[in-house]
Amino acid sequence: MTRHPHPFLILETGQPVASMRRHRGFPHWIRVAAGLERDEAVVVNVEAGEALPSREGFAGAIVTGSGAMVTDRADWSERSAQWLRDAAHDGLPLFGICYGHQLIAHALGGEVDYHPAGREMGTVALELHPQAEHDPLFAGLPTQFPAQATHLQSVLRAPEGATVLAKSAHDACHAFRWGDRAWGVQFHPEFSATHMRGYVRAREEALAHEGRCHKQVARGVSATPHARLVLRRFVRHARTLPR
Repeated sequence: MTRHPHPFLILETGQPVASMRRHRGFPHWIRVAAGLERDEAVVVNVEAGEALPSREGFAGAIVTGSGAMVTDRADWSERSAQWLRDAAHDGLPLFGICYGHQLIAHALGGEVDYHPAGREMGTVALELHPQAEHDPLFAGLPTQFPAQATHLQSVLRAPEGATVLAKSAHDACHAFRWGDRAWGVQFHPEFSATHMRGYVRAREEALAHEGRCHKQVARGVSATPHARLVLRRFVRHARTLPR
């Protein structure tokens, strides 16, 4: 088995819903989905106040999802945004998931806020824009494929100069690339169908309040192998980039 000299940094920005923590946390889900061995990832819990490390020595950084809101401008979140802004400009490969996607967009001057249409939840249909055909992570994928999503806030305006790669019926910016080394995805490539159904159950009351049946949403949950492939491609691509 090939051992790579440079690990990936995983910035932990939050915890799964309480009912899903028996399956461990986001960094573990991401590491497994990305195909990374335990010693190929370094986790820093920025939400808990752990210090952001030097960028030196990492193959790239992956930013997790969170129950927090970017618009709250928490100290740990803003410090992380500054770190990500500097890292992006310095050329460190970045991949943000859900909150991480929003945080990278915010860091680079995009607009993040509550989506006017409310919550997006469940297995959703993504549609790739034509420019995704030339993207290292999305090239060759079907123009439409399913992905897991659960969020209230969205990237309402991508950073200046960013290329929007995917949308859903709900969200116009489900994925973007900034420069040639930074990506954000609103969907959760690390979620299995089990993770997604667990989230739907945990949001039963909220969905009911919004006039939606959690059982119906859960019945629509399916596997999302193409979404997971995007994360694996990031890992492979980041390792090929000159340092």
